[in-house]
Amino acid sequence: MAENESRLLMLIDDEPAQSRLISALAAREGWRTLVVGDSETAIATLGTRQGMQLAAIILDQWVPGDDACQLIEELKSRRPALPILMLTTSASPLLAVEAMRAGATDYLIKPVAPDRLMQALRSATKREAPKDELQPLTEKMPASLDFDAMIGTAPAFRTALARAAKTARGHGAVLIEGESGTGKEMLLRAMHAASPRAKAPLRTINIGGVPSSSLESILFGHEQDAFPGAFDRQIGALQHCDGGTLVLDEVDRLDQSVQGKLADCIEQGIVRPIGARHGFRVDVRLLSASNLPLADLVAAGHFDARLHAALAATTIVLPPLRDRPGDIPALTRHFLARIGEQPGLRHHSITDGALSLLAAFDWPGNVRQLQSVLFRAAVYCDGETLTIESFPQLLELIGDSAAAGGALHESGGVMLYTDDGNLRPLEDIEADVIRLAIGHYRGRMTEVARRLGIGRSTLYRKLSDLGIDNAA
Repeated sequence: MAENESRLLMLIDDEPAQSRLISALAAREGWRTLVVGDSETAIATLGTRQGMQLAAIILDQWVPGDDACQLIEELKSRRPALPILMLTTSASPLLAVEAMRAGATDYLIKPVAPDRLMQALRSATKREAPKDELQPLTEKMPASLDFDAMIGTAPAFRTALARAAKTARGHGAVLIEGESGTGKEMLLRAMHAASPRAKAPLRTINIGGVPSSSLESILFGHEQDAFPGAFDRQIGALQHCDGGTLVLDEVDRLDQSVQGKLADCIEQGIVRPIGARHGFRVDVRLLSASNLPLADLVAAGHFDARLHAALAATTIVLPPLRDRPGDIPALTRHFLARIGEQPGLRHHSITDGALSLLAAFDWPGNVRQLQSVLFRAAVYCDGETLTIESFPQLLELIGDSAAAGGALHESGGVMLYTDDGNLRPLEDIEADVIRLAIGHYRGRMTEVARRLGIGRSTLYRKLSDLGIDNAA
């Protein structure tokens, strides 16, 4: 916080309630906020003594309306290095493209979660962060809801998908673990769409985006006058989803004061709203996602062991993108095809050199970061093909040796070579190919055997000899 204590934020907003909220959120990390209510005052402020101290600008698109991008261009022309974040109620990709081309650093959809707002401010002003290329961007491209939309042939990834597709058909709780950006939310949506409860009530709660003081009421509900401010009775998410599915995203951030009550609710099948004299029996399927291994949190005493057991009837782990570099070309082409369908953008191809550059980066933000980087590159590319030069910050970070490195030592997601450049043993390669086939054909063993050109009895013998669990 000390680094941000003297930083000044200019908020261009004419809504007093929203201005107070954003000012209060920014103050938590040491920001001082200067609120201006119109475009003319904002431009004039840049030339004042206070204006010279500005470290960032947040612009509510509602203030200048259709002239928001024009205002961004004007502000950037006067202060090119000043980060500008735009708040809007519009999820239009066209507006996002126009705002970025005008010079916006990030694009936030209202109502914006407190954590998302502060993360955007931190990313925009962090001095050691790479330039625009690696800053996160909120894309609002429509997401597919089926397993086929999840691209990748790496064995660990395909095994995770096969297990998810098999588990989706049941009613038990499922926990998906993996680093941020690996695709946990997308996988949860695909599982729900393929489940017997697909048409039943569904609710998703992002634990990290909900104040801990409100979480118990949101989950369990409350009676009128149960606590100060409870003016009306509220039905909680668990009761609302009776017969359906409740998705808990970032469940590793669940407050410990709520964990025990949730464990009791799951074990008993009864939800008791705050202030209620009796509970309600519910039938809810819980799908959860965690950025951290919950077993480690349990061992450290930070997560309730009973709740972990209740949520993790089945645990699926999604590998980070750095462990599946062979999937980057397919992911890149998939994202470029989707990006090209957005208003204001065109379809782009990409050179082999650029693909090698992307494959050489370790992608700490995983698949989500790759999508953001490609989105930015497509926005600023005037030609039809993305090249190495389309990713200047990546090139600056890892050098051009990666681009000259040539082909990846992978084929269809199966590693052929060891780290020292020698071929892997045939038995290991065969095991990976079988795992890949099981994942690709979603555990349909007759189809796996047919595609591999062997009989079912031979396939099961190989599974036994190689120690492969076909239900994994």
